Amino acid sequence: MTLEELLAFAGRNPMLSMALAGITLALVYTEIARLTRGFKSLRPAELTVLVNRDNALVIDLRPIADFEKGHIPGSKNVQMSQFDPENKQLAAARSLPVALVCKTGQTANAAAKRLKKAGFEQVYVLEGGIGAWQQADLPLKRGRG
Repeated sequence: MTLEELLAFAGRNPMLSMALAGITLALVYTEIARLTRGFKSLRPAELTVLVNRDNALVIDLRPIADFEKGHIPGSKNVQMSQFDPENKQLAAARSLPVALVCKTGQTANAAAKRLKKAGFEQVYVLEGGIGAWQQADLPLKRGRG
C-alpha cells in the first residue's frame, strides 16, 4: 500500500481516520503515563517472589470486614481513610519494597502515588487486586492476620 492510497482512504473516510488517530494518541498517552508514574504493577506470582526474596511489606487497603474474609498471608491491613505515608511504622519501611493490595487495583494506585511522593523507593501495586490473587489460586488467610 502506498502513501497516496492511504491519503485517499483517509480522505474518503474522515471519521475512521479521526478514530484511528484518537485511539493511537490514547494508547501513547497511557503508555507514557504508565512508564512515568514511579511505581510498578505486579502479577500475583511476581508478588510472591518479591515477598519471599526481598521481604516486601504487603499492605491491604480493603475494609477490615473484607480483610478478615481473606487476605494475603503476612499482609497488614490499613484503611485508605487512615493511610498515611508519614506514619512511624510505615516510614520505617521506606527502603523496603512495599506492595499495595486492594479489591481491584484502583485504590492501590492512589496510595502508591502518595508513597512515591513521600519518598518511598520501591513501590508496587498488585495488578487486579485481591481478585487476581484468588484467580491465580494462591492461598488466603482468614481472620485478623
